[in-house]
Amino acid sequence: MAKPLAGTLADTYLRARGIETIHHAGALRFHPRCYYRPDEHAPTETWPAMIAAVTDLSGAITGVHRTWLAPDGLGKAPIDTPRRAMGVLLGHAVRFGAAGDVLAAGEGIETMLSLRSVMPAMPMAAALSASHLAALQFPPALRRLYIARDADAAGETAVAALTEAAEAAGFEALVLSPQLGDFNEDLLEFGSGAVRASVRTQLAPQDAVRFMRRRMARTG
Repeated sequence: MAKPLAGTLADTYLRARGIETIHHAGALRFHPRCYYRPDEHAPTETWPAMIAAVTDLSGAITGVHRTWLAPDGLGKAPIDTPRRAMGVLLGHAVRFGAAGDVLAAGEGIETMLSLRSVMPAMPMAAALSASHLAALQFPPALRRLYIARDADAAGETAVAALTEAAEAAGFEALVLSPQLGDFNEDLLEFGSGAVRASVRTQLAPQDAVRFMRRRMARTG
């Protein structure tokens, strides 16, 4: 049975990734013995796993993403594909907070949780891959979209496609760029203070005031 993250190996895993504070983490759960099968001919294994609900704009679950973890939680499990998703994913996302007029969207769960740790009040969505990010559906009230860029070719393509879609829908799209490959790498290398300072300079002035607040207590 999946359970909340607090005090679990999924909590340990995220803290090892520099993510010490999670806000509105209801989309995430921990399962101590999640099934894993390398292929159809291999026996089924069980590993601890972080479970993420993929939802549509109404909040209905359309899919599930699993990150299998090492027995001590200090990394991913030593298996061929420690991340897998199933269900209807295209256009949907793992969501943190209720989207309104402003939303930040990116690829990875850890990437968006890294941003969420320095902007706890900003709603965020992890689309799970570059191709899914490019096809993300927009909340009806959205007026400004921040796109968390992954610094690789697929990430650049996704940013371009999502920016074009946002402009066609009639609202503003701004890109948040990490110093390294993604914002989780930045968090691990430079710390939350440096990430907060870097992100602040990339926000619209009104959003810097609105969303760059003191860190709130861990929830979820």
